[in-house]
Amino acid sequence: MDMQYTAVFEEIPESEGGGYVAHCEELPGAIAQGKSLEEARENLRDAISLLLESYRDETERNGQRVIREKISVPPAWSATICCVI
Repeated sequence: MDMQYTAVFEEIPESEGGGYVAHCEELPGAIAQGKSLEEARENLRDAISLLLESYRDETERNGQRVIREKISVPPAWSATICCVI
């Protein structure tokens, strides 16, 4: 089953060169751009794949033990982080 992520696309005004900038809400390092919406979408898919591959490689390097777990952040911190970004 494919993983699903939230993609955000922003149109760049023609006066600034046109096209689209895209990012993935769940993966902060996944950013792309394209001259068309479809090109930005495909480039973002590639960026997500490369980022996830780098995460996998990180966990497999040198036989080191890597522990991954989800942590909770209080709502006040979530709002602060959201504003900082």
